[in-house]
Amino acid sequence: MNLHEYQAKNLFTEYAIAVPQSCVVTTVEQARNAAATLGGEGWVVKAQVHSGGRGKAGGVKRVNSIEELESVTQSLLGTRLVTGQTGEHGLPIQSLLIEALSPFEQELYLGALIDRNSKKVVFMASPAGGMDIEEVAKTQPDKIYTVAVDPVVGLMPYQCRQIGFAMELSQSAIANLTKIMMSLYGLFIDKDLSLIEINPLVITAEGGFVALDAKINIDDNALYRQQPLAQLRDPSQEDAREYEAQQLNLNYVTLSGDIGCMVNGAGLAMATMDIIKLHGGDPANFLDVGGGITADRVVEAFKLVVSDANVKAILVNIFGGIVRCDLIAEGIIQAIREVDLRIPVVVRLQGTNVDKGLQLLETSGLTVITAEDLTDAAIKTVKAAKDVSHE
Repeated sequence: MNLHEYQAKNLFTEYAIAVPQSCVVTTVEQARNAAATLGGEGWVVKAQVHSGGRGKAGGVKRVNSIEELESVTQSLLGTRLVTGQTGEHGLPIQSLLIEALSPFEQELYLGALIDRNSKKVVFMASPAGGMDIEEVAKTQPDKIYTVAVDPVVGLMPYQCRQIGFAMELSQSAIANLTKIMMSLYGLFIDKDLSLIEINPLVITAEGGFVALDAKINIDDNALYRQQPLAQLRDPSQEDAREYEAQQLNLNYVTLSGDIGCMVNGAGLAMATMDIIKLHGGDPANFLDVGGGITADRVVEAFKLVVSDANVKAILVNIFGGIVRCDLIAEGIIQAIREVDLRIPVVVRLQGTNVDKGLQLLETSGLTVITAEDLTDAAIKTVKAAKDVSHE
């Protein structure tokens, strides 16, 4: 789960990490009031969307007058911001962060994430902070410095100093960097984060550090014990079908193809998508309905799949182990009738009571295509999708 910048900065404040003075606004009037509250003769207006690259896409703008602030606020609110990370449809801008200007001497990059290879939290830092940090990582990887944290002992001050020395910071700056990194690590562990980034982390003329930006991702698997953070979720920033699936405890990911997939088991789902691609098709989604599949879950899964207008055919690939195939077949029949399905459905069942399940499908009166094995199912589904496309 991702947080908005202003939500992440609220967490930073709790952990004594300095951030600029700011106000969150949803109207032009609120923006005008925010400028009066913050004072000064200039402000930064930031679109609150779950994406990096906002500055390059026009979602972060400096304004130097109330009139300019009102104009920029009006032009951003209610629109969609398209960045290199959002796809062509972009994300809706429903709120803006108005920040006071923060003069600085140097921009740094600082982040932490879970490295699944080493099974550790890894800190990354660079003296080349700012909007083009991705380009730095590609063209000047020697400017990215890392340290891996032993989970038994946690982040050690000497590791922070190593990062500071590598970036050639002053002694006082290294001491301040150490405080920030120790605070970030505490935040990372306490809140079950999977990623945290500050880009840029700036050094002021007085030698202090201020986080001008903030990005936080939370491990979805830990949200049950992070309920206050779970309440901060913004569904408008997520794929509607993926969000609905999360509420139903279904694992769903939207893809760009035209063949809907409904499978029980993540490994089987990936194998199903692979074999669809092998035979010339293109999956429209990843959908794992889980091992404890029921007729009701099958109905909800079908509704999710057919809500994608791009879907031309559906492949149902179920292994009946914990749940019998005849019960799955009853769920498929119920689902097709309930959603009034008009596109081809190919079903491959395997496991307990498979013969009874296939018999139920064949005598249902529905135009369900059954398959003997996964290869047969993929070939039939790809053909059915192409036939629909040519109609």
